Amino acid sequence: MTLLTDESPPTGIWPAPVAAERDGGSARGPGVDAMAGVRVSAPARLHLGFLDPAGTLGRRFGSLGVVIDGFDTVVEAWPARSDDFTAVPASQHALRRVALHVDVLRAHTGCRTPLRLHLARTAPAHAGFGSGTQLALAVGRAFCEITGKALRTGVIAGLTGRGIRSGVGIAGFDAGGLLLDGGPSRDGAPASVLSRIAMPPAWRIVLALDLARQGLSGDDERRALAGLPPMAQASAAQICHEVLMRTLPGAADDDFESFAAGVSSIQRLVGAHFSPAQEAGAFASAAVARLIEGIGSRMPAGIGQSSWGPTGFAFV
Repeated sequence: MTLLTDESPPTGIWPAPVAAERDGGSARGPGVDAMAGVRVSAPARLHLGFLDPAGTLGRRFGSLGVVIDGFDTVVEAWPARSDDFTAVPASQHALRRVALHVDVLRAHTGCRTPLRLHLARTAPAHAGFGSGTQLALAVGRAFCEITGKALRTGVIAGLTGRGIRSGVGIAGFDAGGLLLDGGPSRDGAPASVLSRIAMPPAWRIVLALDLARQGLSGDDERRALAGLPPMAQASAAQICHEVLMRTLPGAADDDFESFAAGVSSIQRLVGAHFSPAQEAGAFASAAVARLIEGIGSRMPAGIGQSSWGPTGFAFV
């Protein structure tokens, strides 16, 4: 697993394959060029922790994350005679979300162009990769490319209900690297990016996935957050210090040991706070915890869990 730097946008937009023929006829509308389609590839992110989830220091959330390759969400879209949404593998849940995203984009833009839209690849859902944000932004960008509407990434995110707590996935759609945001604004706009640092190219990430489990999401996530006590001010202050004085400088200076120590410290504090809502304490999966903590006990590594997991990570 490698890290996407900020040297070039990780989101790929390029011509889609020729729309397939169906039922003896073309999937395209009259007069539509066979290549008038787009393919959008959106990268995954790891969420490395909130700075102050309850706002005990004055502003809620704020988050640290990193853009990675290998778990892209790929959306292909073409103009069509009527809407046709498909996915591989077939997922009714994902297709319902696609339809909802397209509906809200149409309502906002007034553009009713029928679309053939195909989910060629998606990241594992509710696993810590930001798959919901990837899907919403990839669908939104494909919609804009096909219809000729110019919407900024932040606008697409707001329309599709993304970025309520973290802005890392939204910022990561436009450019890679290690990202720090300052939490959503008071008017509900997605969080602004405070720092973007290109990760040293020699660094790698070991990921551990437990495919038998899923992290919290939706109503379950809201209930879990509501049931947790506020993070202590001292813990939030320590996380901010670790981010500002070890993690970010470590990445900027190619100082792996400082970076890894900062990430691990942040994760210990965040994991302790969220542990009442997780079966395996700081991790959602005991098996993932054993593997990731085992790596950390044998070598310098920045270890932890992305968001609600169950995916664990080790920077090495």
